[in-house]
Amino acid sequence: MTTTEQAEPAPRRRRGRPGHDQSAILRAAVELFNRRGYDATSMGDLAKELGLTKPAIYHHVTSKEQLLGQALDDALDELTTVVTEATRRPPGVSAYQRLREVVRRSVEVLVAHQPSVTLLLRVRGNSEIELAALERRRWLDDRLADLVADAVAEGALRDDVPPALVSRLLFGMVNSLVEWYRPGGAYDQAMVADAITSIAFDGLARHEP
Repeated sequence: MTTTEQAEPAPRRRRGRPGHDQSAILRAAVELFNRRGYDATSMGDLAKELGLTKPAIYHHVTSKEQLLGQALDDALDELTTVVTEATRRPPGVSAYQRLREVVRRSVEVLVAHQPSVTLLLRVRGNSEIELAALERRRWLDDRLADLVADAVAEGALRDDVPPALVSRLLFGMVNSLVEWYRPGGAYDQAMVADAITSIAFDGLARHEP
């Protein structure tokens, strides 16, 4: 190659716009669904929120329904794992201990996935995706009720409140955090988990006459 010749520059790689990968789009979608309502939010609204064109969004996702499904899975997957682990009856661990651990860890899951859990608690079964999410919630309620029944049978919990009702009340206490809990606020995650667990199980404890 002579001194007058120059090497051909290497082709530049095309890179997507920074901050607008699929996970960023999902986060923005969940925030928008919670603020405006899922049914009232269009893909055009999401594109405007992100400063993108609709084709740019469709490069990452196929539909608004796909985003909803991903958000609801984000809200449910980790909690499903927590509850499933608790139902496996490891030797030497009582149902009461496993039940307390589920309640404590459910607080951690909610805090880690608060926007998605907020969206989950607002769905009403208006689509197949929403119906599937509600069915998964019922499964969780049923498994927690089974744990409550086992803890009652052990003599660890009072037996005058139906296990299904206890299950709903426990999850209700945890889910109420979406209305007021803010990371970095007056109460940290560990303090809230301790408070909910203590208040719930002090009230459920069996007291001898």
